[in-house]
Amino acid sequence: MNELVKYETMKDLRVYQASTQLFKLFLLFWNRLRVRGVEHIPDQGGVLLASNHASFLDPPAVGAGYRGRPIHFMARDTLWNSKFGTWWMSKVGCIPVSRGTGDMRALKTTIKMLKEGKAVSMFPEGTRSEDGELQEAKGGIGFIIEKSGCIVVPSYIAGTYKAYPKGMNFIKPCKVTITYGKPITQEDFQVLGSGRKAYDAYAALIMQRIAELKAGE
Repeated sequence: MNELVKYETMKDLRVYQASTQLFKLFLLFWNRLRVRGVEHIPDQGGVLLASNHASFLDPPAVGAGYRGRPIHFMARDTLWNSKFGTWWMSKVGCIPVSRGTGDMRALKTTIKMLKEGKAVSMFPEGTRSEDGELQEAKGGIGFIIEKSGCIVVPSYIAGTYKAYPKGMNFIKPCKVTITYGKPITQEDFQVLGSGRKAYDAYAALIMQRIAELKAGE
């Protein structure tokens, strides 16, 4: 385990490492997981991994795709409804989000983590796509970016919609690929302006970069 991972502690890093290893083994075996562009993820500093969202397989793909440092995932608060869910989600450092409420507590927690130099995964679209196609991003990601001063690594996940779309009761053995793109810097965002009026533009830029990764598939 490298020094960086030791520094970025979670409630129990052993649970995180074991979980992502199991996810990776499953995705490699069942979905022939392919990962590209990990060199674009910085080894240190606050970074927001922004991905498209079409399946419950997306978070495991992000976590399994890059294991160089622990990633904190934003996840809907209903996943804490069971004893196991509460135990596991807390152990691996997930951030509960109350969807549809503009959850300021979750936003502030995420900003704090990014300022502390941690890596956070977020799905800008807010919810899974109904048809596998990219959706518009929510403006909340712009608020996080400006207030935290983080960089953003866009990523595109292909194949998870075919493997495990909404309503499916089992995971099909379809190939899954995750591609991490070049970072979007604070300078890139500042060109678009600042304050609330610029948040939608920040979100649109991220989705544009994700769309470019999709076009390169």
